[in-house]
Amino acid sequence: MRVVIFGATGMVGQGVLGECLRDPGVTHVLAVGRRPTGVAHARLAELVRRDLFDWSDAEAVPTGYDACFFCLGVSAAGMREADYTRTTYDLTLAAATALASRNPEMTFIYVSGQGTDSSTTGRAMWARVKGRTENALLRLPFRAAYMFRPGIIQPVGGVRPSNAVYRAFYAVVGPVMPLLRRLFPRQIVTTMEVGRAMLRVAREGYPRPVLERGDIAACARTDPMPRPAE
Repeated sequence: MRVVIFGATGMVGQGVLGECLRDPGVTHVLAVGRRPTGVAHARLAELVRRDLFDWSDAEAVPTGYDACFFCLGVSAAGMREADYTRTTYDLTLAAATALASRNPEMTFIYVSGQGTDSSTTGRAMWARVKGRTENALLRLPFRAAYMFRPGIIQPVGGVRPSNAVYRAFYAVVGPVMPLLRRLFPRQIVTTMEVGRAMLRVAREGYPRPVLERGDIAACARTDPMPRPAE
């Protein structure tokens, strides 16, 4: 399987990249982002682009890939809706639309968030924007598209949050995270589990396009996949 990862320098993307490089079934990984990952690996290539909105140059669009794991994202804290829409909806759809046009057999997996508003009519600004983004992605002509909605994500295996707010949060919560995981095993997923779940869903599919945190945790383990509704 050949995989594209957007946002491999972020917390989630670091974990996904690590799992892809550890998986012998992944023959090639292309990391796309504004800066290099700093990771050296025989199966890893990188595409560094300052402008991730403009994909008008068709030659720059990656082709021949089986899956895209889209892990780019920003916190909505302190942002106006127009700015958050540009960095969330506009950026994601620009890249995804370009990929869909040249990789019709690709499976696209998007890291969304717990509480995303698919109706796009709720009061929470970030949830409406994420909902619009999910809905638009599901309409693109990929072979399949899945929306991952994790709750709290625990960084493991040397993964470090790149955002200062998240670093402060995990500095406080980190010491009690193992206890919380034991108490609520389906409420918290690790960066490793997100990566493993993405790989499994890319290979096997899933009966629903939206995966909540419990679905992600189950996919990361060896639990049987649920059957599609009759």
